[in-house]
Amino acid sequence: MPARFKLNWIIDENNSGLQIKDFLKKEEISRIALTDIKFKGGSILVNNEEVNVRYKLIAGDSLIVKFPPEIPSEGVRAEELPLKILYEDEFLMVVNKPACMNTIPSREHPNGSLANALVGYYQRKRIQATSHIVTRLDRDTSGIVLIAKHRHVHHLFSKMQQQGRVKRTYEALAGGVLAKERGTIIEPIGRKEDSIIEREVRSDGQYACTHYRVIKRHSAFTHIELQLETGRTHQIRVHMSFMGHPLLGDDLYGGDPSLIKRQALHCKKIQFHHPFYNEEMSFSASFPEDMNNILEADLN
Repeated sequence: MPARFKLNWIIDENNSGLQIKDFLKKEEISRIALTDIKFKGGSILVNNEEVNVRYKLIAGDSLIVKFPPEIPSEGVRAEELPLKILYEDEFLMVVNKPACMNTIPSREHPNGSLANALVGYYQRKRIQATSHIVTRLDRDTSGIVLIAKHRHVHHLFSKMQQQGRVKRTYEALAGGVLAKERGTIIEPIGRKEDSIIEREVRSDGQYACTHYRVIKRHSAFTHIELQLETGRTHQIRVHMSFMGHPLLGDDLYGGDPSLIKRQALHCKKIQFHHPFYNEEMSFSASFPEDMNNILEADLN
């Protein structure tokens, strides 16, 4: 039987006298999670004996919280698909997603997504988890995706994202030659009225902020680095199109499709503080072949 997700602590003097429910609140375990632990098959143990959340902790106590088993979503079928894993531990994974792969299933692409691959991988490795994708990418955007192995870990990362503590760096090939070496685009983004998919800059949209830096100017395009302060749908693509420099291959937003058949956008790097190991983590994914071919062709 697959091992269930659990957390454990040795209680120190600073937390001695706290009820377990108050200690777990400090550890950012949500009330919903505690309810699930109580009613859906989880357990709380102190010194290997089951207790309830009103137990008062004593310095030196060994506290273990076992979470209920996770059941994969019925809408996400397990598939045996290749996964390029850059890092994995008991709490999270970092993978390099190829272009032309959905992050989650859609009506147009119900199979073959990263989520399908994860559920299949977990089944083969006997990991009791379903897919918790923290940082999603568009189908045709390549690069790093952060995955939580449990709902509680996803909850912690969601809070970190809201606080701007999960930082992603992108590289892109933008049409035309950008004049400024660097800049910041602050323009609100909302859904285009006549489209389900397309977004646009509009006064009633959500606040969106994108920073960019020129890496190198080429004859018909500019190689740029981008960082986001917000994570709106299609944010980089919309902002660069608004600037008059749509990404190469991004025909939805006016990009030139002659050199590449998808938006030339790659999530190259991610940085975050590990929520359990108390370490700064940083991972990079190599530039994809199709984008690299454009750079090399322009130099020849």
